[in-house]
Amino acid sequence: MSHHTPLLDNLRQAGHRLTPQREMILSVICESDGHFTADEILQRVHARYPYFNKSAVYRTLDLLTRLGLVNTTDLGRGQVEYEMHQHPHHHHLICRKCGKMTEVDESVFARLEKRLREDYGFLADLDHFAIYGHCHKCAPASKQ
Repeated sequence: MSHHTPLLDNLRQAGHRLTPQREMILSVICESDGHFTADEILQRVHARYPYFNKSAVYRTLDLLTRLGLVNTTDLGRGQVEYEMHQHPHHHHLICRKCGKMTEVDESVFARLEKRLREDYGFLADLDHFAIYGHCHKCAPASKQ
């Protein structure tokens, strides 16, 4: 059984066709560890099939994002980055000075999510995001 079969099943259940292009992209995504860009996926697909259409990668990533199978985040590297949707969710603290990235458990934001819902009637999508600031090594002493 293929390691990307659960994603294929999710697409089928949502009523989407399983084209060879989508299956190839899903295979590459499932082989990816951590965050990846659309260009990285395209490079890996091109290694297998050099004439692959770039727009198919973007369309498939958009579809997977809309279906909640892939999360998008701006990690400050100039491109949107994607990651397979995971449970539990995690977030990122990114130092503006040294670039250190620290993963943060979703429980840190549980009170914020509850407060937004109760006080504002707003159901926040706190699935995967980045918060920028300064790590303890780079923060000015006066702000620590």
